[in-house]
Parts: sequence; structure tokens; C-alpha cells
Amino acid sequence: MARAQSTKQNKGIVTSKFDRRDFLVGAAGAGSLATFWPRAVLAQGAQPIKIGIVIPLTGATSQFGATMSAAAKIAESDINAAGGVAGRPIQVLIEDDQSNPEAAVRAARKLIDVDKVVSIGGSYASAVTSAIAPLCYESKTALFTSSGADSITKTPHNGYIFRTSPTVTLQGTRVGRYALELGARKMFFLGPQTPFAQSYIDIISKLFKDAGGSGQGLIYEDKRASYRTEIDQALRTNPDVIVLGGYVPDTSVVLKDLYRAGFGGKKIGFSFGVNQVLADGVPHEVSEGTASLVPSASEDSTAYKTLIGKMGRPALDSYSCQVYDHVVLTALALAQAAVASPSGTAVRDTVRAISQDAKGEKVSDVAKALKLIADKKPINYDGPSGPLEFAANGDVEGVFFRYEQVQKGKMSLLKVA
Repeated sequence: MARAQSTKQNKGIVTSKFDRRDFLVGAAGAGSLATFWPRAVLAQGAQPIKIGIVIPLTGATSQFGATMSAAAKIAESDINAAGGVAGRPIQVLIEDDQSNPEAAVRAARKLIDVDKVVSIGGSYASAVTSAIAPLCYESKTALFTSSGADSITKTPHNGYIFRTSPTVTLQGTRVGRYALELGARKMFFLGPQTPFAQSYIDIISKLFKDAGGSGQGLIYEDKRASYRTEIDQALRTNPDVIVLGGYVPDTSVVLKDLYRAGFGGKKIGFSFGVNQVLADGVPHEVSEGTASLVPSASEDSTAYKTLIGKMGRPALDSYSCQVYDHVVLTALALAQAAVASPSGTAVRDTVRAISQDAKGEKVSDVAKALKLIADKKPINYDGPSGPLEFAANGDVEGVFFRYEQVQKGKMSLLKVA
């Protein structure tokens, strides 16, 4: 199994206007081995097909933003090096959502109304995705998201939303079961107000109660210098496990307050809050032993190994792998649709035909996939993020998780399941 994921950021590139110089800067920032696509392969003067990416390059959820950006640009390069979609290049336009729903809405409106993108990918924080989802499905723009909140695919999206990350229900269930496996019987959840906070409390508390234990939770106000009042309230219930439901900035403060309060029980969080960025930002004794549940990329696959090689990294988070796949899925769906005017509707209607055709050839290389489609042969694309089979509501199926733990300031792999 690949070594534990590294979440240190390299420099990303943000672009809302494509040119050769921006591409080359992006490729250099990503450590990519890819080169600019051969123009002879592409139709002369062909207008690019625009794909939007909305990701957190700044703000509380920005720990994966730079690698997401780099992965999107590598996908762009890979597709265009193979001749693009029916001779037309794709153009990836990256916007910073600033980890803020209002900023995300402005970014999505620009991509949809001004740039006329056929799809939007990235979309990491659930609050961001919840804010931009209506804009996408009302404009018939396909939305590929890495968010977990169950409510996202319960909207009347008419098939325009595809989630490539596990749902809150699945993540909460896995965390609860893991805590029980570790022998915990009294759980307390601490997290900020998000679209998934109460769901986590309900899901994990029920698991504990069904097992004969107890579960409670508290939702706190974000961006505070101290959570000692909330910590004291939690510790009055004598929990043997604290589930951390926040992002890196607030989780760092919570862990420091737990350390000062002398809490000696188990601490379990999620990858958006407990990761190498957090471990690098707090004293080792504060984070030591904190566990984390991380959606796993397809680390044994050729697609994953190829992508980390192009990015010049020993390992890569699942979310950046998903963004790569968001771009590729859009391109392959449009190639399969073979329509004169690429659109979000064409993406929606053909994604499953190229990603979960049981009779299609298993393929992870973009160039090979495009050639097979051009030869009218069925394909079944699996990317670096894993198999991409979607339920009727748009949720991905068959996901895996990494279980990690902070040990001496480093995220160490415990198991994959």
C-alpha cells in the first residue's frame, strides 16, 4: 500500500483566462511531466470546450486547493495531448471559492454566465456545493463534487450532479464504528455549524446507543480563539472519545483546548480537519494519537501512480484525484456524445456510458479512452480516484477509506477498508 498521504501544498495556478503562458506556469507549479499539446493534432482554429473548476485556494478548507488546481491542469494537458474532444481543445478555468459560499456563488455565476462552461468540478466544502448546486442544475451545467453532505444529491437536480466522494452518512457510520472498535462507549461530537454537523451527531450517536453506549454533540460558533467553554461542557459527560467535526483552523484550537484540559481519551476526526496540515501547525503533543478517516484514492492503480508521477509527489489526497477525474469524465462524456454543440446535458446523459458500462473495456489512460471512443468501442473508465459508478441520485458507489493517525507529527497509515 502507498505511504501515508502528504497534504503539503505546492504552488497552484489560478486561471480564469487560458493562454500558453498560464498553462506552462501551471504545469511547472504542478511538477508535471506533461507538455503543451501538439497543435497538429487539434483542429486549426477550433474553439475550446470550457470546463470550470471551483476549489478552495484560500480560506479554512484550502489544505487541498493547490494540488486540486495542479491535478485539473494535468487533466487538461493529458486530454489535449491526445487531440482533445473531436479535435477541439478543452480549457480548464479555475476559480477560488475562498472556502466561502458567497464567493463560490460569484465564481460559479462567472463560469456559467460569462465563460459558458459545460461543467463545474472541484466543489469541495459542502456549504459551497449547497450554494452553487442550484445555479448548476437550473442552467443545465453538470456539477461534479467532492462534498459529502447527503442533502446535495437530494435536491431536484435532474441528474446534473455527480458526487465522487463518500456521503456524510457513510463517513459518519465508518467513524462511529471505528470508535466502537477501539472500545469507546461514550461519544461526544464537537464541530462548527455546517450542512453536515447535525447529521454526524445523529448518525454516530445512534450507533453508540444501539451498542449500549451513549452519544451527544455540540455545534459551536466558528472562528473563535478558544473553545474551552464547549470543551468543559463536553468533558462533563465523561466521554471516552471526542469526534472532531471541524476544519483545520477550528480543529487546531479545539485540540489545544482538549490538551490543556487534560483529556486523555480517544480523538477521531475527518480528513478535512485532521491531516498533515493540522499536524504541521500544532505542537506534536497536542495532536499525538488523533485519528482520521480519509476517503482513499485508488492507490494501487496505474492511473494513481501515473498522476502522482506527473505531479512529482510520493502520494496524493483523494480530493485532488477526484478533480482530475472531474475534468476527464467531462471530456470523455462529450467525446462519447459526439454532439455538434457540447453541453452540460450531453455530459449528464453520457457520463454513465463511459464510466460504468459493464461491457466496456476497462481503461484509465485518457488517450487510450479517447481513441477507443473514436473507434466506436465501449469503455469503462476508472481514474486515480477509483471506480466511478454512480447511483441513480448521482452518488458514487464502492468507495474505500484510509484510517490514519498522527504519530510524532506525521500522518501514519493504520489500515485501508
